[in-house]
Amino acid sequence: MEWYISVLKNYAVFEGRSRRKEYWMFFLFNFIASFIFGFFDGLFGTSFLSIIYALVILVPSIALSIRRLHDTGRSGWWLLIAFVPVIGALALLVFAVLEGDEGENQYGPNPKGLSKDEAVA
Repeated sequence: MEWYISVLKNYAVFEGRSRRKEYWMFFLFNFIASFIFGFFDGLFGTSFLSIIYALVILVPSIALSIRRLHDTGRSGWWLLIAFVPVIGALALLVFAVLEGDEGENQYGPNPKGLSKDEAVA
């Protein structure tokens, strides 16, 4: 839950880097929350809760995805590859699964706190 809250606190931070753990824990909690809201929408015959939740979580999700791309050494503009059917989603999935750059890269320090020298030792 702390990973979800930390993403929401940094909802409009498009700079820096995000660890895989932060990304996937947010994804998991987001999936569970969407399922619960969808269940209640189905129960009441509306789509109000799901739409409101999707709108609230849109900017934090984009910011987190950009920071995750930064962790792998890619620009946030790579997020636009999602508009390419199938291939774009698969490419973003691969980028999200890849381990981040060791040490500092052009987008900031390693969020794990390890430098290249410390990782080797």
